[in-house]
Amino acid sequence: MRLIGAGSRPGEPIVDHDRIFTVPNLLTVVRFLGVPLFMWLVLGKQEYGWGVLVLAIMGSTDWVDGYIARRFNQTSRLGRILDPVADRIALITVAITLVLAGVAPWWLLATIIIPDAVLFTVSLIFFRWHPDLPVSVIGKLRTAALLIGTPMLLMARALGGEPNALTVIAWIALSLGIIGHLIAAYNYFWAIVRKHHELHDPIQSDSSDGY
Repeated sequence: MRLIGAGSRPGEPIVDHDRIFTVPNLLTVVRFLGVPLFMWLVLGKQEYGWGVLVLAIMGSTDWVDGYIARRFNQTSRLGRILDPVADRIALITVAITLVLAGVAPWWLLATIIIPDAVLFTVSLIFFRWHPDLPVSVIGKLRTAALLIGTPMLLMARALGGEPNALTVIAWIALSLGIIGHLIAAYNYFWAIVRKHHELHDPIQSDSSDGY
């Protein structure tokens, strides 16, 4: 089974519908709700094990909602916007939580937030909101690596005796995620610029990279 693009039907184009109440959109909302729950568990209760479980559920919904959307023709324009927004909020909030809890260094948060802040500003300038670009493979892999590495940091803290084997594995995943984050941000920046030019100059070729 393919992990990226799973659920796609060969030969059938993916059409974005105007529907709002779909199973994938509901799962995305669940991912939104997991954010404050994660913060409360880690910062308020210091329940790192439960925090890892919440992150695992949040990460799984990111794959499951995409599979259901493609497999059962439930893709929507709203979902196309909500899904990457949920990813951004989840990653940034998790990073903030880990920094405040003393689990991760501040530069990890800066590495995630600064590229996103630049892209958000450029999107507002060019499109006044969301440029509506497809999510790229590297963007999905980046999100997966970061959502794998962060719970491992929590698990390493819960086990004690840091640094341990989980700490090393966590930072390998996080390093790959950070590299992917910077590459995806670079590609997305130029995709925004190209789409802006295309809207004002239809002669240009229609090509864009997702985030």
